[in-house]
Amino acid sequence: MAKVDLHMHSSYSDDGDYSPEELVSLASKAGLKAIAVTDHNSTRGVDEAVEAGKALGIEVVPAVELDCLFNDLVFHVLGYYIDYKYEKYFQVEKEVLEQNIAASRRRVELVNRIGIEVEYEEVLALSKDGAIQGELIAEAVLNKPESRENPLLRPYLPGGSRSDNPYVNFYWDFCAQGKPAYVHIEYMSLQEAISLIAETGGIPVLAHPGNSLKGRMELLEDIVNLGIQGIEAYSSYHTPEQNSFFARKAEEYRLLITGGSDFHGKTKPSVFMGRFGLEGDGMDILKSLKKQKQIG
Repeated sequence: MAKVDLHMHSSYSDDGDYSPEELVSLASKAGLKAIAVTDHNSTRGVDEAVEAGKALGIEVVPAVELDCLFNDLVFHVLGYYIDYKYEKYFQVEKEVLEQNIAASRRRVELVNRIGIEVEYEEVLALSKDGAIQGELIAEAVLNKPESRENPLLRPYLPGGSRSDNPYVNFYWDFCAQGKPAYVHIEYMSLQEAISLIAETGGIPVLAHPGNSLKGRMELLEDIVNLGIQGIEAYSSYHTPEQNSFFARKAEEYRLLITGGSDFHGKTKPSVFMGRFGLEGDGMDILKSLKKQKQIG
C-alpha cells in the first residue's frame, strides 16, 4: 500500500463523508505519510486538514478538484500546492453550489421518470447544503425496504452486480453525463480550470483519465496542449492496464505522474486510502510534485 494518497474528499465535498480532521485521522491510522484533500470546487477544508496534519505528523498538500468542460465532456482537474485562500476559489464554489441547488428538483423528477420513486423532500432532508446529487438520491432510495421490489435497484443492493459502490454506481448509471437523469451544470472550461490553478501557483493534473475520457483517447493530446502538467495515472478507477497506459502517456508527454484513491467514505465503500494500484510507497510522486513547485 502507498504511503502517499493525493486524491481524497472531506465533507466539504457534497459526496464526502468525513470532516477534514477526521479524514487526516483516518489517513494516520492507515499509515499514510502525505495526503491531499481535494474537495470538489472547494478549498474551505484545507486549513483544517493542514492543522490536523501537523498534529499527527502527516504532510497535507493544499489542493482542490475542479469540475470543468472540454469537448462536451465533464473533466476533473486536480490542483496541487495552490494558494487555497485565493478569492476565485470561493466564487467558483458558490456558483457551482447555486447551480446544483437549482438543478436538484429536476434530478429527482428525472429519477422518478425512469421508474424509481423518490420524494424531493425526503432527499432534501439528507442534504448538507440544499443540493441534491445522484449519490444522495441513491442513499434515499436504496435504504427503503421497498427498493428490493424494484428491478432497477436490485443491482445496487447487497449481492448485486453494482453493490461494491452502490451510491456512486447509481450516480454513474443514472445521473452522470449522458444518462437519463443527467442535468447539465455550466462548469468552467478545462482551459479556465488549468489557468486558475496555474494563476494561484499550483500544479494542474488531469484526474482519473480512464474514467473521464470515456474512451476518447484522441483528446489527451489536446488536453496536454492546454497546459496540463500531470496525469493521475494511478487511480482506484483504473485497471492495471490503464494505470500502465497512462503512466506511459505521462512519460511520453513529459508530464508528472500522480496517483490517488479518490476516497469519499460511504459513497464509495470499496475505495480505500492508499490503494490505487501503485507499486511502492509513492514518495517519489510527492518528491516530483515538490520539484515542480520548487519546494525543498
